[in-house]
Amino acid sequence: MKKSLFLSVLFLLLFSCAFAQNADNWTHFRGSEMNGHAQVKTAPLHWSATENIVWKAPVKGLGWSSPVVFGNQIWLTSAKEDGTEFYTLCYNIETGKLLDEKTIFTCAEPQGIHGTNSYATPTPCIEEGFVYVHYGTFGTACINTENFEIVWKREDLNCKHMQGPASSPILHNDKLIVHLEGTEDPYVIALDKKTGTTIWNSIRPKEIYDKLEPVYRKSYQTPIVIQAGGCELLISNSSFMCFAHDVNTGEVIWTMEYGYDSTVSQPLYWNGLVFVNSGWIFEDNKPFFSRQYAIDPTGKGDVTKTHVKWMYEDEVPQIPTPVIVDGKMYMVHDRGMASCIDAVTAKLIWKHELKGNFNSSPVLAAGNIYFFNVKGECTIVKPGSAFEMVAQNFIGETVKVVPVFVDNSMLLRTDKNLYLIQ
Repeated sequence: MKKSLFLSVLFLLLFSCAFAQNADNWTHFRGSEMNGHAQVKTAPLHWSATENIVWKAPVKGLGWSSPVVFGNQIWLTSAKEDGTEFYTLCYNIETGKLLDEKTIFTCAEPQGIHGTNSYATPTPCIEEGFVYVHYGTFGTACINTENFEIVWKREDLNCKHMQGPASSPILHNDKLIVHLEGTEDPYVIALDKKTGTTIWNSIRPKEIYDKLEPVYRKSYQTPIVIQAGGCELLISNSSFMCFAHDVNTGEVIWTMEYGYDSTVSQPLYWNGLVFVNSGWIFEDNKPFFSRQYAIDPTGKGDVTKTHVKWMYEDEVPQIPTPVIVDGKMYMVHDRGMASCIDAVTAKLIWKHELKGNFNSSPVLAAGNIYFFNVKGECTIVKPGSAFEMVAQNFIGETVKVVPVFVDNSMLLRTDKNLYLIQ
């Protein structure tokens, strides 16, 4: 009995330590669980360019990738503005000191990008001992975070992005999964995270995509992995249609068609439903902007007519990913309209117009939702059945990335600097 009690206590202690470590790490785009929920008990409510700044560090080059954090290290990617050099940067989280900087790839004749994009927009992913960086067609690599040595590099994963890279890589068990969906033969590929070798590669079906104009084939979304129908599914809302792959083999389990191109917003999973963004929708050759869909992920084959639970199209963003809190979906349109809808029924609960344009996705931290506009103004909102503003803050620099919350602090990357705010 004493032995059993000891083992139970030990398990609880280990579980508590693991949870505490998770609260101090931020491993992927939109957090360690990729749902926009920060595992912190408190978060900053008031700051400015000079107020409540613990440290401020300059960032070489330009990039719209978010920071990732593991232990005392912060990792960022960046690039020369003309796309000829690609950088990795590692900072100490306590002091902001630059621990390591590399020019990890170069390119003599880079592809062009959209004026609002950068050459380092995909967010890295990190785990104990290793960080994985991705610049789309320009290169993918793994770096040892203990000695800062490059473990492996791939420069043969080619893609005609047209508007530049943006899809972030994700880790799942032994795999690093990256999307390279451009104007020719868009595909998703799973790499062995230890060696960089290909495990599987799934090209979008030619019988569908070859009929589309090249401009309608491109996509910039970051996938998620869920458990549904007895299978681990990679949910990938590509251009024209959403794919659910068996994440272990790459096999397509189901598809759902919505049409057209440039999906950016990440899928969500809550209460047994998958929520995907359509990207640009055109009606009568005019952009209708985006639609949000809720899908039952347990189907097989073409589920467009059988497993879609609802479709919502009022002020749905193309770039920012919504966040779901207590059954309510909170989103902000690229042009500033914030909305709250019921995630089960898609019934509108409230709308409120915020100032400015938005690229950054909202994040729930310590009971509040943080909305950053491109000019660096943050509106903090209390979740609920009515719009309730908690605070507004202004950093005075361009913000397009998702803020990171760890150890009751906020990391914020701007076009020039990296801030630790408390």
